[in-house]
Amino acid sequence: MLNDHAKLMQAIMVSGEITGRKKLQKMIYIAKKIAFPFQERFQFHFYGPYSEELTTRVEELCNMGFLDEVKEKKGGYFQYRYTLTDSGKEFLSLNEVEMPCLQDCLTDMNGQNARFLELVSTVLYFDDLSKADVANKVFTLKSSQRYTEAEIDEAYCYIEKLKTKIQ
Repeated sequence: MLNDHAKLMQAIMVSGEITGRKKLQKMIYIAKKIAFPFQERFQFHFYGPYSEELTTRVEELCNMGFLDEVKEKKGGYFQYRYTLTDSGKEFLSLNEVEMPCLQDCLTDMNGQNARFLELVSTVLYFDDLSKADVANKVFTLKSSQRYTEAEIDEAYCYIEKLKTKIQ
């Protein structure tokens, strides 16, 4: 019943702490796209791929006391930090989730900034298109972010780097 919740808890546990709702969304989406068994459905949204299911699951885990969400005021906006609680760790110890290589991939992603993860997830969202078409989508849909061709190339290289971690 709580299998998908446990997968999300495992992701947060192996990451240590994830700062930012957007970053959490992008990390789970990227992990799903490179072969980890996350079930949440994503659609394209203002900041790239977004899952209402993931948002709901995070809220449920917070309400169950398995996930700690700390809201911090950062200048003119709020930022959220997510960590697994002791109850969450105990639950996971009784309901093990097998996702080899997840920690290596998520630790790497967690070290990236949210802007870059937004680009990587956008590139993955349009992975059925040619690289030139993906670049056009990025320049059109993400014009306010002012991504460059070099950053798009870097995103493609990063995706390949993550894929080699799971082979």
